[in-house]
Amino acid sequence: MDPSDIENTDDWLGCPTPLETCRHQLALYENEFEELNLQLRQARERIFKLVEMHTAASAERETLRTQLAAAKSEAVDASRRANDIETKSTWELMAKTKHISELVTKLEAATGINVRTGQPIR
Repeated sequence: MDPSDIENTDDWLGCPTPLETCRHQLALYENEFEELNLQLRQARERIFKLVEMHTAASAERETLRTQLAAAKSEAVDASRRANDIETKSTWELMAKTKHISELVTKLEAATGINVRTGQPIR
């Protein structure tokens, strides 16, 4: 047996040749490349869906902000009207109380009887 044949394992049964090894490694790389392309495509689809969801959420947020601003404006207007009504009714009540007080004074002066007690005024 030639000593150079000891290192030559190309003809051993079950040992792949360098070309077969390269082809096998190439097939592994191709499979990995296809898998990565699939994952990339799926990731892009998910990103696209997320962008669509973000756009929809942003539009809804803007709609809600507009509605909130309108509701705040209406609340301020209603508060102002309520305050005006309360002020007006307080003034009217005070005016009526004053008028009643004046009428009571005139009645007591005319009749000489205390309206609250029913007793004669001295």
